[in-house]
Amino acid sequence: MLNNLPDLRLMTRAARLYYEERLIQSEVASRLGLTQVAVSRLLKKAEEHGIVRTTVVAPPGAFAELEELIEHRFGLGQVIIGEATNDSEEAVLAAIGSAAAQFLESTVKSKEVIGISSWSSSLLSTVAQMHPVRKVENCLVVQILGGIGNPSAEQHANHLAVRLARLVHGDARFLPIPGIVGSISAAKVLLKDPNVSNTVELFEKVTLALVGVGALEPSALVASSGNIFSAEELQSAQKQGAAGDICLRFYDAKGQAVKSALDDRVIGMTLEGLRRVPRSVAICGGRRKFTTILGAVRGKWINTLVTDHYTAERLAKAQPGKGS
Repeated sequence: MLNNLPDLRLMTRAARLYYEERLIQSEVASRLGLTQVAVSRLLKKAEEHGIVRTTVVAPPGAFAELEELIEHRFGLGQVIIGEATNDSEEAVLAAIGSAAAQFLESTVKSKEVIGISSWSSSLLSTVAQMHPVRKVENCLVVQILGGIGNPSAEQHANHLAVRLARLVHGDARFLPIPGIVGSISAAKVLLKDPNVSNTVELFEKVTLALVGVGALEPSALVASSGNIFSAEELQSAQKQGAAGDICLRFYDAKGQAVKSALDDRVIGMTLEGLRRVPRSVAICGGRRKFTTILGAVRGKWINTLVTDHYTAERLAKAQPGKGS
């Protein structure tokens, strides 16, 4: 404790001028007849002795405590929560798209290699709400999953990659094939095509991956792109405990990967490959996808989660599980 009363008074005077009257340090120094170095020391002492107390007030729509709780509970590097106006799928998509757009605009760096899964309502919402990112250059956007379903879906997947590349002032690399093919032999042939293999080789260089999560009951967007798996294939996956997928790679509610013959027919990044990405970001939310979101964070397939506050509150009540 300081026992020197004049110093306490001087600290308080300097703090009021700086914090309340908004003078800069040189102006405070001039007012008090001190050097700027002396003023800087007084302000530092004022903080140390509780004369000045710094508090952070979260604005409406910010959920810092809830984000930290989920980060600690599931061992995530970062959680970003958007405020949805209600718990409907439409409102949730708008909220997580807005939150993810702001997150990307503030964190994307020059020379980033950004992997993006081919088709996802949440990714479409994100890119639609993004503004061009300033002061970044030489970024590369890599499609980490082939187009889903019919040729129209592949065109939409390419459009998503191209639009994101423009927003980050970079180029795009595509997987000009379906996300899942009819047979293992067909997948092997396609992976030998230079247009495919050159993109797949870039998977190891991805520094930021953006993915959605898929429920076994597909969204209207995915359903409209054509049948991805047959009813028999989905039933088989369910019998093995599958709760959802990332890039068409299944896992269960505990986060354990569900291995099946389907894996060898998927043209895209694997779950283990996704886990190795420095920043792997799942942009997802909503009641329908809660189990698959829970499995994704339990399995630590991703290290960053962008979701809505309704989903976040459900996650806050869930058990972490053992994961993978």
